[in-house]
Amino acid sequence: MSKPPRGGGGRPRGTPSREAIAAFIRDNPQKATKRDIARAFGLKGDARVALKHVLRELEEEGLVEKRGKRLAAPGTLPPVMVLEVTGRDADGGLIARPAEWDEERGALPLVTISAPKKGRAKIILPGVGDRVLTRIGEQAGDGSYQGRVIKRLERKKAAILGVVRRTDKGGYRIEPTERKQNELEIDKADLGDARPGDLVEVSETRSGRHGLAKGKVLEVIGSLKSEKAVSMIAIHAHGIPHIFPEEVLAEAEAAKRPGIEPPREDWRDVPLITIDPATAKDHDDAVHGMPDDDPSNPGGHIVTVAIADVAHFVRPGSALDREAQKRGNSVYFPDRVVPMLPERISNDLCSLREKEDRPAMAVRMVFDASGHKKSHSFHRIMMRSHAKLSYEQAQQAIDGAPDAIAKPVLDTILKPLWAAYACLLKGRRNREPLELDIPERKILLAEDGTVDKVVVPPRLDAHKLIEECMIQANVAAAETLEKKKQALVFRIHDAPALAKQEALREFLKTLDIPLARGAQLRPSAFNAILSRVEDTDHSPLVHGVVLRSQSQAEYSPDNIGHFGLNLKRYAHFTSPIRRYADLIVHRALIGALGLGDGGDELPEMEIDRLREIAGLISSAERRAVSAERDTVDRLIAEHLADRVGDTFDARVSGMAGAGLFVTLDGLGADGFIPASKLGEDYYRHDEALHAMVGERSGAGYRLGDPVEVRLAEVQAMAGAIRFDMESEPRDLGMSMTSRHKGRGKQMARKAGNRGRRRR
Repeated sequence: MSKPPRGGGGRPRGTPSREAIAAFIRDNPQKATKRDIARAFGLKGDARVALKHVLRELEEEGLVEKRGKRLAAPGTLPPVMVLEVTGRDADGGLIARPAEWDEERGALPLVTISAPKKGRAKIILPGVGDRVLTRIGEQAGDGSYQGRVIKRLERKKAAILGVVRRTDKGGYRIEPTERKQNELEIDKADLGDARPGDLVEVSETRSGRHGLAKGKVLEVIGSLKSEKAVSMIAIHAHGIPHIFPEEVLAEAEAAKRPGIEPPREDWRDVPLITIDPATAKDHDDAVHGMPDDDPSNPGGHIVTVAIADVAHFVRPGSALDREAQKRGNSVYFPDRVVPMLPERISNDLCSLREKEDRPAMAVRMVFDASGHKKSHSFHRIMMRSHAKLSYEQAQQAIDGAPDAIAKPVLDTILKPLWAAYACLLKGRRNREPLELDIPERKILLAEDGTVDKVVVPPRLDAHKLIEECMIQANVAAAETLEKKKQALVFRIHDAPALAKQEALREFLKTLDIPLARGAQLRPSAFNAILSRVEDTDHSPLVHGVVLRSQSQAEYSPDNIGHFGLNLKRYAHFTSPIRRYADLIVHRALIGALGLGDGGDELPEMEIDRLREIAGLISSAERRAVSAERDTVDRLIAEHLADRVGDTFDARVSGMAGAGLFVTLDGLGADGFIPASKLGEDYYRHDEALHAMVGERSGAGYRLGDPVEVRLAEVQAMAGAIRFDMESEPRDLGMSMTSRHKGRGKQMARKAGNRGRRRR
């Protein structure tokens, strides 16, 4: 059989050039799957095989990025984003930037936006200061993007948030809560009802050539003496809805519990229990485990997970539904929770309280002896929790010290549940998800709302048991809906971009740890790396670098699987009280399985509409994470304000060209050390080495290094902490010759990548 004629580079004749393929991907961001490219260039047979090799080459060189099935130019934006309109261009067109942006992805991109298409529902045209859900289009030669408005969101107030302070001369100033904003001077007549120490919203009235700009108080939010003032700063700064409209509260109060008419089943005798944090007020999941008595499944187990039936109470298109979609999720601060749903729903009607009848959605899963799921079925039920336990209570009972609450259910419920978990654990080990060990700090507050202490709670088997049960329930939901060909919002997590893989590979070389090449890298490869550094000084460093190499999880109707969990199908089902994505999945299951009453199913909607909702709730999730982080930073900064000049043990947690970041041992406080404060040498950021390296000495500081630092400055309201370095730099083995070689390679790389945008 004769081979087809070959074109340039040994490829079949007719195969487009690398440049043409890259240009197509760049110019068609929404239509750049392998099939789209083959269709666009009319490729068949061997030419399609050659296209696959060309695309792999472009990925490995960092010229394109794979995002699920789509390919995109490096640094390009997702198809749908929430933007803030920031101004107008020279022609009067609106320009906008992402509302939430991870600085590690590079410079904040610019988007020129246009009005929504004709024929859509009436949308008021956006103006400067508005937030808009936008479909992202083509990227221009200057790096900016085109975008079309899908929906105008609630307008964010164009005001400065700050604290009223009395000056030494008897005047008044506003100390802003944002680090990049300047202080404002306030005349007494413009204070309104505000008093020193109050958190206020201020508008800038005028700015002079000399001295501070003038401002006027628009609203008094509350006194900083209030224990919840610090989280209120984040709530206002990030525009988080926190007050329920009257119609939403009225709808919640009018909600009624369902009966046990078909298709709802009576499962009140099933001994389901809740295991939650000791302080939890809402209980949205209950579990049960038992051996499978089917002789065809020796050593198998049955695990049942029941989830609060929020869909019964929150109907599509209702006031409750609109508010839940706007909020996207509950937001958790050290001093309060901003819930997605009113307490009448979240803490009462839906909470799976002990010994009380509650409606739920349940999934019954059968596992074989190896932990492989053989089958599952979903049911709409009425349940009654047989016990309410905290993680600590359940763990102590299993460890042989049950208290009065756990003892009655130890042999009948807890031990069979733990046996079922041992079975699930075998399946998890076979699956080999990413096993990163990143300690999570928890702030404990005193009665006055200030920081009492910061702890890292132990990771108990009870936590892992509930987590694995929830993962399996989420998988079952995704599998069921995909089999029914029901559109839904998946929880997706892409594999690390090849550019990040390459950066990780270069770093691991410095530790003599290999990392295989290729786009098919699996979580097990990262686990092998983590195992090699376990119980070594390098462990915190490597865990941190591997974490930074990972993509960000998000919601999408386009399934690409979940890389971190090593799952092909995954959807959030287990927390509809606090996540809107889960409520969508519940409604989809109710409709697909015929479990509804006609008013609580997922309405028919185009995939574009689901994509819009996924974009909104993904943005709300990022907003919540930023607000929670900002609040923790402010609380700890305020806690340290009286300790300027003290020294602390810390660890290097990050770095940039301007300096490095450190995290204090014990407290977990994050702060910055400018490069100029590292010592007399001139320090440069070596990205490949993850280090700040002295120009003359070759010594420096590496990510994960233990150091001693001195607290130099605290801006409590901005959550900003600055330190000076007390530890001497350590030898990094960077001789002048090796550093020059490394710099030469780095310059060559930069020259080859010139014009490419950072991701």
